[in-house]
Amino acid sequence: MAAGAASGGAAAGGPGEVGLEEPKKMTREDWRKKKELEEQRKLGNAPAEVDEEGKDINPHIPQYISSVPWYIDPSKRPTLKHQRPQPEKQKQYSSSGDWYKRGVQEHAVATRYRKGACENCGALTHKKKDCMERPRKVGAKYTGMNIAPDEHVQPELMFDYDGKRDRWNGYNPEEHMKIVEEYAKVDLAKRTLKAQKLQEELASGKLEQVERDRNSEDEDEDKYADDIDMPGQNFDSKRRITVRNLRIREDIAKYLRNLDPNSAYYDPKTRAMRENPYANTGKNPDEVGYAGDNFVRYTGDTISMAQTQLFAWEAYDKGSEVHLQADPTKLELLYKSFKVKKEDFKAQQKESILEKYGGQEHLDTPPAELLLAQTEDYVEYSRHGTVIKGQEKAIACSKYEEDVKINNHTCIWGSYWKDGKWGYKCCHSFVKYSYCTGEAGKEIANTEASLLEEQPREEEHVTKPKTLMEIHQEKQKEKKKKKHKKSSNSDSEGEEKKKQEKLKKALNAEEARLLQVKEIMQLDERKRPYNSVYETREPTEEEMEAYRMKRQRPDDPMASFLGQ
Repeated sequence: MAAGAASGGAAAGGPGEVGLEEPKKMTREDWRKKKELEEQRKLGNAPAEVDEEGKDINPHIPQYISSVPWYIDPSKRPTLKHQRPQPEKQKQYSSSGDWYKRGVQEHAVATRYRKGACENCGALTHKKKDCMERPRKVGAKYTGMNIAPDEHVQPELMFDYDGKRDRWNGYNPEEHMKIVEEYAKVDLAKRTLKAQKLQEELASGKLEQVERDRNSEDEDEDKYADDIDMPGQNFDSKRRITVRNLRIREDIAKYLRNLDPNSAYYDPKTRAMRENPYANTGKNPDEVGYAGDNFVRYTGDTISMAQTQLFAWEAYDKGSEVHLQADPTKLELLYKSFKVKKEDFKAQQKESILEKYGGQEHLDTPPAELLLAQTEDYVEYSRHGTVIKGQEKAIACSKYEEDVKINNHTCIWGSYWKDGKWGYKCCHSFVKYSYCTGEAGKEIANTEASLLEEQPREEEHVTKPKTLMEIHQEKQKEKKKKKHKKSSNSDSEGEEKKKQEKLKKALNAEEARLLQVKEIMQLDERKRPYNSVYETREPTEEEMEAYRMKRQRPDDPMASFLGQ
């Protein structure tokens, strides 16, 4: 009884304690409803479960993570609070503005020695062994004079990763104002001295000479500072501080010049766009503000500079002591004389070849644009073939007359083709230089074609009688065919007999091989002879046929009747 009462009291507990009774078993219907609700929540058709803090619980989280054990508190709802960082276990770091106090306390200064203070200086915040003041001959404890002020009680600061590495933590920006004020005073003194000097020169009559010398940079180093702000700079004339921006704000970024994703590639790492962003827009590279890095690289004196450098390397290899950086003038003169000599040599070589072989008339031809009617003008077409941008390409014409329609024809000769003959499409006439008959000519041509098609059909019905010679030849041919069939049949029968005999031998050999394999497979692997299952000879057709006939297939419904 006592044990039962004790257990009952433990289960019920006090008024403030939580009962540790096991949860009641769910019925089959409740379990089914619970599973259906979980499936609907996972599919997103039902709202997610909410914990005690009002936050949604992911339905894919397992139950053993979200539910509270019954032996801790069976009345609690599922929650994820225990999965989140606990506030009592989190470290409390100091804020970024906190720092150690500097200096001493100025508001309270002691006039007599206090008990427990430093015996040397009288400060209450440290002891004699920690005192940083010069040791006195007679300490403040005994004299009671010149009591030092108390230092600040330094806080215990604990910073996080960023706070420990903050270079400017504890810096007072007001300290920089002292430097600014000092420079301002120096500047003011310079201005007053300059004004006094101008007054003295004005009084002595030397002002005109001073105005002439004012153009030099040494006379007035800041004469433009008060009036002009250079592009890319923010100049403060009061503080004499120049701040240079990263770029001019009026410039357009390279990747914003053409937003087409198929335009020139922009490399964000090197900030380079080598190709022309306006290449597919029809704009001339000379008219746009930016035509790619390659356009800048291969324009101006860049190409001539590269050619000069190449000439210097080739000349140095051949024995000439020239260098682009060491002696550029000599190299430039040498390169010019080389180009003149090269052009003269080419002209002489050309003249000598023409004198020997001739052919000057073939060189005096018009340009390719006139010969081929082709230019490099940009033309853009739509999907239907119409011109969107530019001028349509001119059609190349021959020396003969084209599209000349004669004798009332609406189409040219050769526009119609039928049965291997050319004609006119407008009247289906095959006679060249004939007069056009229009639709009437088409109808006549169609009726003639239909009549020509009907005539061979009538001829097929009327068969010609065969002569006696033709009948005799046909009979001889039939006799020869019959003799050939008999001989071929006898040969084929003999071949089939030979094949059947070979097949029987192969079947017997296959049965013997299968028995041998079965005996070998029943032996132990260690006692089995080496390479006993394999043969190095290529099998014949009869052996392959026997193998196929004797092979057992597991999917064959008659496999169990093969041995019977």
